[in-house]
Amino acid sequence: AASSFLVTRRPFLVSSGLVASSFASATSNTICNMAVAPSQQAISTGYLNANDAAALDVELMSSPGFCLEQLMELAGLSVAEAVFQVIPPSSSSKGKILIVCGPGNNGGDGLVAARHLVMFGYESVVVYPKQSSKEHFVNLVQQCKDLGIPVLDSMPQDLLTKGKYSALVDSIFGFSFHGTLREPFGTIMMQLKEAQETLKIPAISVDIPSGWNVDGGDEANTGFVPDVLISLTAPKLAAKTFKGRHFIGGRFVPPKLSEKYNIQMPPYPGVSQIYEVTSSTQ
Repeated sequence: AASSFLVTRRPFLVSSGLVASSFASATSNTICNMAVAPSQQAISTGYLNANDAAALDVELMSSPGFCLEQLMELAGLSVAEAVFQVIPPSSSSKGKILIVCGPGNNGGDGLVAARHLVMFGYESVVVYPKQSSKEHFVNLVQQCKDLGIPVLDSMPQDLLTKGKYSALVDSIFGFSFHGTLREPFGTIMMQLKEAQETLKIPAISVDIPSGWNVDGGDEANTGFVPDVLISLTAPKLAAKTFKGRHFIGGRFVPPKLSEKYNIQMPPYPGVSQIYEVTSSTQ
């Protein structure tokens, strides 16, 4: 089913440090009754369920001819750009960006983001408990280490030290996740939630909050709700209940696949890889 979002059309430049406007969550009645400024428009992005998200991913790597490495690089760049918009380096108080990576492709997106964030002026710390032995993932880890990024097997002991971290990036599980969180990720998500709530550190989830059912949301009652969600390609069904800052990233879907899966790409401004949206159906 399609979903209406209010989107900002004001372009911003990553190099300038300008920040995209933050929108407060609104009900559908509020959106219907409010006057939309000339710089804004309502669009229908659509949602992807878990099966369609997986099928679209397969088609991206077959029909258009993308490879996994290309898509992961673009996705990770989107994540890094969203972090830049939420917490510009000038306001980060030199706190580090903690990126927790899972064993699959969502974790790979996080590894790419960690590298780009260093190039953007941040200090990244990666937690990667279940490292993949696949060549591309091994290369991503080495790329991080070459930039001096610590790649840890477990959560840092200073996680709850005030001022150490400016953001927590949940890049553990994506649209292929189902069931319940297994260790060590169950404990890790509890630690992230504690740091988020105790120290008010913004939590940022990549594509879907880890532990959530892709279609049904937090059915396992983890209690974890990120402050920021970065939906890759298109919002997943669980995003219908999300009320924080919401970005769409993944500027690579060809029109024929958008039409097939009933989704619409937002009008990304300039060279940006992300677009901030707010749902009118929440």
